[in-house]
Amino acid sequence: MEVKRSLFRCDLVPVATEDAARSLIAAVRAEHPRARHHCSAFVLGPSARTQRSNDDGEPSGTAGAPMLDALTSAGLSDVVAVVTRYFGGVLLGAGGLTRAYRGAVAEAIAVARPRTLVLRRLLEVRLDYAAAASLEAQARRRGWAVLDADYAADVGLRLGVPQSEEPELGALVAELTAGSAVVTRGALDYLAEE
Repeated sequence: MEVKRSLFRCDLVPVATEDAARSLIAAVRAEHPRARHHCSAFVLGPSARTQRSNDDGEPSGTAGAPMLDALTSAGLSDVVAVVTRYFGGVLLGAGGLTRAYRGAVAEAIAVARPRTLVLRRLLEVRLDYAAAASLEAQARRRGWAVLDADYAADVGLRLGVPQSEEPELGALVAELTAGSAVVTRGALDYLAEE
């Protein structure tokens, strides 16, 4: 986006941790060493509980805060925005900077394809080959994440199931295997919606 000869370019990238966000900010800064500013904002966590912004030398509150507002207004989380500004020689003033930085993030959001993350229980189900095919098909129909399959003497299916549907998985596995399967519960994790 160009505003009065200054070029504003936004990198909008999904991240899971604050360290990952800071690494991306550093990578963008290294990729564009001639740019005057690399302002940033990120939102992390299921309730957007971690929010950070940085004006990177622009007047206080004119870059990072409007960028953060654009992210939160769009309902996004687990994302970092880095707006790189190549100065065009014309001062924009506080209002102009605020509009430019917020606008750069809003434009990036408009063309992005956000993913919805769902809290799921990671499980491994060890069962025979015949039951594995049925379980995998049933899991996909229900929208459960089929993460991996390990084929050996038996099959180990790794699934991501919403917590509220764990009892349903247990009943389905018992029905398909007559109780012969072994289910190992893993951690809770946020996975993309199937």
